Amino acid sequence: QVQLVESGGGLVQPGRSMKISCAASGTIFSIPIMGWYRQFPGKGRELVATMDLSGVIRSADSVKGRFTISRDNPKNTVSLQMDKLKPEDTAVYYCTAEVQPWRGTVPIDYWGQGTQVTVSS
Repeated sequence: QVQLVESGGGLVQPGRSMKISCAASGTIFSIPIMGWYRQFPGKGRELVATMDLSGVIRSADSVKGRFTISRDNPKNTVSLQMDKLKPEDTAVYYCTAEVQPWRGTVPIDYWGQGTQVTVSS
């Protein structure tokens, strides 16, 4: 089993910055992909940004140039630095990790419990 624990989140004013982080623990051999999705009220989850072990990043056009994803592979953590926040960034942000529990096994997707980010004056 794997647990993803998120930290950060809360209320921030438009134009300001916030950093959220996530730590994975449990039976982990490798995490090929780790990152963030977000969910708006009444909508499905959408990609924010993910990073693989080689540092290749996938990100939504809406956050390019404002959000920066980073990973600490030995510590199994991922962070999202969010700058120039807008009210439309208000959402629940979910950490996700594709975890390979042992060498040679098929990766399994895990999700954190979500952290609320509210951008409002």
